Amino acid sequence: MHRNRLLVAALLGLVLHVGALSLSADDKDGEWIQMSDGKSFDGWKINENEKSWSIEEGAFVAKGPRSHLFYVGDGKPFKNFHFQAEVKTKANSNGGIFFHTKFQEEGWPKLGYEAQVNNTYKPDPQKTGGLYNTVRVLEAPAKDDVYFKYEIIVEGLHVVVKIDDKTVVDYTQPEGKEQPALSEGTFALQAHDPGSTVYYKNLKVKRLP
Repeated sequence: MHRNRLLVAALLGLVLHVGALSLSADDKDGEWIQMSDGKSFDGWKINENEKSWSIEEGAFVAKGPRSHLFYVGDGKPFKNFHFQAEVKTKANSNGGIFFHTKFQEEGWPKLGYEAQVNNTYKPDPQKTGGLYNTVRVLEAPAKDDVYFKYEIIVEGLHVVVKIDDKTVVDYTQPEGKEQPALSEGTFALQAHDPGSTVYYKNLKVKRLP
């Protein structure tokens, strides 16, 4: 009888241990996903003008004719998420970070929103942190030649954009809005033109409920 009790106790302990391991694995769903290794384009796909992209000191560097670098490292589309990156612009440079978009062979991405990257690019008054042609930021919250933290948080129809921990956009999309609009999809980084140089590094994303 004593042996039977020990056996039952051991089995119960094993079940609890396995259950704890399973719970731990589930908890990882809400952890940060590192989107780049800083050395290669693994997990990313360039749609046109491949020479517009290079890698320097762990950063994707956008400089050249129009091109977009799409994240393809996770087969499951992103809906609610917290995205974070470090971004740096050279003087008079334009770029962007698209979300809820989809890979396309050429052209400006048709789906999703573009979070603007532009501190001193004079031809366009829409500055860093704005949702392009939706929520305009007219005074740049960051400077050229230094990395700044760029965060995009989407929950349902609510979008928050933060630059260096300061909220610059807090937007709730109206029901039934047409493009640009929230749905689900992936991310894309923009190379805007040959005169613009933008650096993107330490990209990561966390799925939200």
